[in-house]
Amino acid sequence: MIHAQAVKAFIVEEFLPDVPAAELADDYDLLENGVVDSLGLLKVIAWLEDRYGIDADTVDLDPDSFTTVAAITAFVERFAPRSAGAV
Repeated sequence: MIHAQAVKAFIVEEFLPDVPAAELADDYDLLENGVVDSLGLLKVIAWLEDRYGIDADTVDLDPDSFTTVAAITAFVERFAPRSAGAV
């Protein structure tokens, strides 16, 4: 749950500054709806590396892992070291 809140806060801050976080559904398709483009996807991945210690060079970066807040959260839960992001 904490990861989902952090992911949502990042997406809203970086890509949807005029949208309250509560209005962004966890299943809203960020790629299909043009919220995150290819450059934005790189920004998301860089943030995940910094925030959660995920090494993008050693994990599968399937685009489907970044379509929604829920998908990004599942990616974090799968690949983040156990102690990462506990703040």
